[in-house]
Amino acid sequence: MTPSYTAAMPSSPDFSTLIGLSVALGIGLLVGAERERRKGSGPTRGAAGIRTFAVSSLLGAVAVLLGGGLLLAAVALVTGALALVAYQRSREQDPGMTTEIALLLTCLLGGLALRDAALAAGLGAALAALLAARKRLHHFVRSVLTERELHDALLFSAAALIVLPLAPDRFLGPLDAINPHAITQLIVLVMAVSALGYVATRALGPRYGLPLAGFAAGFISSTATIHAMGRRAAGAQADGAIAGAVLSSLATMLQLAVVVAALQPALLQALMWPLLLGAAAACAYSLLFFPRKAPAPQDSNSRPDPADLGRAFDLQGALVFAAIVAGVLVVSAALSAWLGARGTLLAAAATGLVDAHATAASVASLVAAGKLPQDAALWPILVGLSTNALMKAVVAFHAGGVSYAARIVPGLVLMIAAVWLGVWFG
Repeated sequence: MTPSYTAAMPSSPDFSTLIGLSVALGIGLLVGAERERRKGSGPTRGAAGIRTFAVSSLLGAVAVLLGGGLLLAAVALVTGALALVAYQRSREQDPGMTTEIALLLTCLLGGLALRDAALAAGLGAALAALLAARKRLHHFVRSVLTERELHDALLFSAAALIVLPLAPDRFLGPLDAINPHAITQLIVLVMAVSALGYVATRALGPRYGLPLAGFAAGFISSTATIHAMGRRAAGAQADGAIAGAVLSSLATMLQLAVVVAALQPALLQALMWPLLLGAAAACAYSLLFFPRKAPAPQDSNSRPDPADLGRAFDLQGALVFAAIVAGVLVVSAALSAWLGARGTLLAAAATGLVDAHATAASVASLVAAGKLPQDAALWPILVGLSTNALMKAVVAFHAGGVSYAARIVPGLVLMIAAVWLGVWFG
């Protein structure tokens, strides 16, 4: 009887063990190669190089293979003790403990490679990159990053990594209309969009940085982008911020087309002209405010002074913006409870106040499920776009006052007029 192909193959556990050991060796060699270059030579050379790191990583893997987590803990204690001895010997020449801690971590990553090879490989690569970027990181933190920027980065990290995961993901409050997790996510989003504009402005200057950041952030939330840009529409940054705010609406059109095409491609044909004309109007209007004046000739390595750019984000402004959106949600829920179901147009208008893409997605889903005729699907999407533009106008007035809104609202009106005009070409 001919043996089966499956029987000739190595068993799954043996093969995964071989992969884990290979990953452990690769981690040790990768991190060790970086440390070897900084090890030095002579009597004062570092205690750990490429061979030591490779052996340490394999030791962790073999410990897990032979005795599991308990033996790995014992091996890690021994490795840590040896690293401490090495530090005591070399602390006069190098008071840092980076190499010793990296050696211990490499041992643990070797053990992790037997349990989750992909995760261990990723962490090992990140560790090597972090060690290799030592000079650049030190320069960035000490010379480039200001104390205020560091404070803002820590505040944003706390909001995104601590507050957001802890916020309950269920509907609460009046009429069960508010989702704390979604509102917190919106606050983090506004902070992120504002920080993106700040970083782009520092890197490229207000002339190119703010328009580019506004367009990119518009794929996340055009409403949040308009609010964030309104906080920057002051002084020399006004034109760039306005151009970025208007270009965020261009991103809205592009993303809405992608959403509809993914859910109901046939519906995209009916929306082609409205979306094309609306996108063209937004793009043309943004050109009116795109900064034309080139920066004054300076050194090629010069960058805008951080003190002239304001803060990376305004937490208070983000909180107020989230409160406005929450209020709109409560009002929409109250109107629905009072008036009842008045059809798709009423639902689209209420949803569009917060997110035009959600309106398009829900309508396209109804068409795909056969619950709504395709001929009747165009109007709810356009109504959602229109009410979303109304919400953007309110946000623009709150974020930048009358002067900012007076330059944003005409662009929104022009865009929506072009969208409705496109219906006649369809």
